[in-house]
Amino acid sequence: MVDVGDEKVWNLVMFDLPVKTKPERSAATAFRHMLLDLGYERVQLSVYVRYLPLPAAGATAVRRIKRNLPLGGLVRIVNITDHQWATAFRFANEREQPAESAPEQLTIF
Repeated sequence: MVDVGDEKVWNLVMFDLPVKTKPERSAATAFRHMLLDLGYERVQLSVYVRYLPLPAAGATAVRRIKRNLPLGGLVRIVNITDHQWATAFRFANEREQPAESAPEQLTIF
């Protein structure tokens, strides 16, 4: 991961996974559930995001993701600063949408 110092970041996981066979679909589902268990939220079909007030905390998640990569899958993990995330353009149904804000507190399950 790129060192962004102490700046708050959004950690994005983007992936394309094979889903033609039942075992591939099961592996893809397990991968998505693992991301949810790590605290990621789904923002698009194969894009999950997690807010990290302390970017160093993302290293543990990256190690777990690396250990659970489905065979034949393509996975990309990117850190985006909180400022970049807030200034990104968002559209839904041809209309611009307001930016999501950083979570106010961490939720513990």
